[in-house]
Amino acid sequence: MRTTLTLDDDVAAKLKNEVQRTGRSFKQVVNEFLRYGLNARKENRKQKPFAVTPRAMGIREGLNYDNIGDLLEQVEGQAHK
Repeated sequence: MRTTLTLDDDVAAKLKNEVQRTGRSFKQVVNEFLRYGLNARKENRKQKPFAVTPRAMGIREGLNYDNIGDLLEQVEGQAHK
C-alpha cells in the first residue's frame, strides 16, 4: 500500500540513523518498527496486571509505627531528612 505519512523530525532522524546503521531501505525500517510497536501493544494487553502480595513483617519491639516521621528518626537518625 502506498500512502503519505508526515513524521516528526526526531522520529525521521532516528529512522534515517537506523537506515544508515543497517543498510536497509527506509521502507523496510519503517515497516519493521511499525510491526514491532503494534505487536508490543498486543502483548501488553495479554499480561496480567501487576499485583503486590502483602507479607507480614512482624513488629520490632521498641519502634512506634504510628508516626512515620518518628519511626524514620528512630531507625535512621537525623540523616533521613
